[in-house]
Amino acid sequence: MHKIKSMPKEKTLQWFENWFDSPYYHVLYKNRSFNEAELFIDNLINYLQINSDSKFLDAGCGKGRHSIYLNKKGYNVVGIDLSQASITCASQSNNERLQFFVEDMRKTDRINQFDYVLNLFTSFGYFENERDNFSTINCLGKALKPKGIFILDFMNAQKEIANLILHEKKIIEGIEFKISRSIENNFIVKQINFSDKGQEYNFQERVKALHLDDFRKYFDDNKLKILHLLGNYNLDEFNPVSSNRLIIIAQKEY
Repeated sequence: MHKIKSMPKEKTLQWFENWFDSPYYHVLYKNRSFNEAELFIDNLINYLQINSDSKFLDAGCGKGRHSIYLNKKGYNVVGIDLSQASITCASQSNNERLQFFVEDMRKTDRINQFDYVLNLFTSFGYFENERDNFSTINCLGKALKPKGIFILDFMNAQKEIANLILHEKKIIEGIEFKISRSIENNFIVKQINFSDKGQEYNFQERVKALHLDDFRKYFDDNKLKILHLLGNYNLDEFNPVSSNRLIIIAQKEY
């Protein structure tokens, strides 16, 4: 008898693989401020007194707004992101000191290469499996040179939950995005529904409501010593009740 071969199962894409590669993601967030990103980078450079020969890894770089600005300031930068669409866009700015790659930050194997690793604008907490969060910090920590600096910029989950906007609508490029938010199993979940050209679309964002104690464990377990806790892009001190952001600056201990 001939054995009947079973068809291979199609991989089920995670929400961020679907949504970040959709052109509608870039429509919804088209108005993200480049000025705000540049202010943040300028403030970090001044705050940390970053040398001109420093090399950066921007993990979860998206379309590269932080990477491109760092490069314009004269720095050597590598940007990585899982989204092919974002990297295709960012790569238009490639030069000998700026390179972008499609790469999973949970699995990157760049070892002792960078003076600074950036994970900015809540490019973390997407994963259902807690081991993926640990793996991300572990891999990005390994990418740092000894005594290198890790900068992680996350939402302030405590304030985000306290001020959760349950429903809103945004009309952008003639598309009405209907957005609803909820808390499910310690994830802040955003449902995004809209129609375009007679087609209905439904996307989701899921970000784990991680707090400072969660990050302390990730960093401690990976020999990253927290140096500074900041609460906004002006780099004011972090306040768990009032700060908009949780910005962690840590140093690799070896």
